[in-house]
Amino acid sequence: MVLAILLTCQLMIILDATVMNVALPRIQADLHFSATSLSWVINAYTLVFGGLLLLGGRTGDLFGRRRVFIGGLTLFTLASLAGGFADSATWLLVARIVQGLGAAAAGPSTLALLTTTFTEPKARLRALALFSAMSSAGFAVGLILGGLLTEWLSWRWVLFINVPFGIAAVVFATRHLWEPERHPARLDLPGAVTATGGVAAVVYGFIRAASDGWGDGITLISLAVGIFLLLAFFAIEVRTDQPLLPLRLLADRNRAAAYANFFLGPMAGMSMFFFLSQYLQEVHGYGALGTGFAFLPMALLVFGTSRLIPRLLPRFGPKPVALIGTALMTSGLALLTQLSSDSGYFPLLLVPMVLMGLGMGLAFSPLNVIIMATVPARDAGAAGGVLQTMQQIGATLGLAILVTVFGSTTRHATGSPHEVLVTGMTHAFVVSVVIAALTFVVALTFRRAR
Repeated sequence: MVLAILLTCQLMIILDATVMNVALPRIQADLHFSATSLSWVINAYTLVFGGLLLLGGRTGDLFGRRRVFIGGLTLFTLASLAGGFADSATWLLVARIVQGLGAAAAGPSTLALLTTTFTEPKARLRALALFSAMSSAGFAVGLILGGLLTEWLSWRWVLFINVPFGIAAVVFATRHLWEPERHPARLDLPGAVTATGGVAAVVYGFIRAASDGWGDGITLISLAVGIFLLLAFFAIEVRTDQPLLPLRLLADRNRAAAYANFFLGPMAGMSMFFFLSQYLQEVHGYGALGTGFAFLPMALLVFGTSRLIPRLLPRFGPKPVALIGTALMTSGLALLTQLSSDSGYFPLLLVPMVLMGLGMGLAFSPLNVIIMATVPARDAGAAGGVLQTMQQIGATLGLAILVTVFGSTTRHATGSPHEVLVTGMTHAFVVSVVIAALTFVVALTFRRAR
């Protein structure tokens, strides 16, 4: 029951990062978003979620993970309900911001509660593998679910769907979750302010760069402020007795490499969901439902491959599993650079999806286990917050960089509108291949120890 509650919460949080993508055209028509402001339906959630994750993780450690988890999940559910009734662009964006607040509180405590509830090594390994499967497959499942709900009901059900699951999770959590031992301490407020402000400023800078270009003054100021605040954050963490980010978490080589790949992997992988959903709808005329189901093979493979991790990881260790996974993922992205406006679903879409499904399942599912399996109980919330921060910020920054590449390419491309669109996408996929290759290099640094 505890596992079902925690996995439901994680799936809800991850789904909300992608489930809105397929519904964006309907949202724009109903709420009169401009072409430039529409991206904030996604970014308002991402910015708040990514910026507050570290604070949410440490808050759970200090004030009680069960309490913070239930409070965050309740806030997320209420914001989803309010967003579904939105009758203006401002209303929806405020609801998305509040969803991000709830997700930032619940997310790190979800992983920490899982780690402290399942203490027997084999049970913890299986639970963490399932958690990884939910995290990895959730991105693709979000597109499928978004297509189903938008096509059959309304875009509003993309938000309403969170409500029954959220209510059930809150009710069962109050009955079945127990509060782990709390560690009396004080909150590192200077670290919280600099970390939250720094991450938010960097994310905002990259989001703005995607729409306004790298020469925009506000973009450059935001990035400079963000980098300064993050450097100040690390300086504070070195000196404080009770840091928001215990730097001892990075002392283990495998854990440090896993954090790095949780940052780089989503940077490369998110391009596939974002660009291919547009490719299928605008070039091949797929509807919302057809676009969602086009990603079904990848979602099934990610989930199925992740279920093998409890068998593969103890037998082979993280290095060969991660190396094979990152190589498959890089190969899938490399094939997408060959797309043209005439490419059919088979082979240039299905084969990369198969490779990406297998690759993401093998490359990223072990990372949760590597990071969380041996972390001290007192640091579980902080470790989970850093993990999800890396994932969320990597996805956001990666998408901003790739959209910038796409925009600069399409401005100078020639040909029909479809050819220009595909040219921009294939150039973005080239950058994705480079980033994915870096994940392979980082995977080489894993120790061979099982």
